[in-house]
Amino acid sequence: MMRIVTANLNGIRSAAGKGFFDWIAKAEADIVCVQEIKAQAADLTPAMRAPAGLEGWFAYAVKKGYSGVGIYSRHPPVHVLEGLDMPGVDDEGRYLQLDFSAFSVVSLYLPSGSSSPERQAAKFAFMERFLPHLARLAASGREFIVCGDWNIAHREIDLKNWKSNQKNSGFLPEERAWLSRVFDELGWVDVYRRLYPEAGGEGYTWWSNRGQAWARNVGWRIDYQIATAGIAARARAASVYKEQRFSDHSPLIADYDIAP
Repeated sequence: MMRIVTANLNGIRSAAGKGFFDWIAKAEADIVCVQEIKAQAADLTPAMRAPAGLEGWFAYAVKKGYSGVGIYSRHPPVHVLEGLDMPGVDDEGRYLQLDFSAFSVVSLYLPSGSSSPERQAAKFAFMERFLPHLARLAASGREFIVCGDWNIAHREIDLKNWKSNQKNSGFLPEERAWLSRVFDELGWVDVYRRLYPEAGGEGYTWWSNRGQAWARNVGWRIDYQIATAGIAARARAASVYKEQRFSDHSPLIADYDIAP
């Protein structure tokens, strides 16, 4: 059995201070994908680079204190791919892929469009360019798990206040339709939703810092492990860890009946 965790840290140094790496040492994870590390290589301590018997690989944003993704693994990869060879995307540190002998794992941080119309346009541009890449991966014959913050709640069941958010970034009709294409046209599988078709609030992974969103569980499910069909069928269990808070997101854990 292999345990894979994905977590948006909203700052790796902040999450470390809140006990994230202490938790990782106890979580028995084989692979941990992290997003929004908001750090450069020089900012990482040895404990952040190689925690609890894991070794880390990272894709940093050019802009300091912004974006960035990483993958920790208990098993050495056979190949590492940083970025998508996409100008204007790779300098934001949004894609990192580790290839193992039997499958590949990606840490993805899809842009948020909530801060401005310009960032929403950048999000749509990324989605347009990323869909063909997902199609190529799906057609490659290799098994993939794309872990990360996709910044889209797919269905009404995936957020508390869906009615009032239909015109807001993260639940726009165009975004939801795009994610449906990922599943229905390209054949990718939402691992958590496959395991728990009716799960609602227990599956939320992000809560606004405003109001009483966390206390009232007014959340969104925007962090996913999205996999090719073969490896998705080998997922045995998944859960969102909420006993501690390391950021405004909570880690999504999934157990797969696979070997590295």
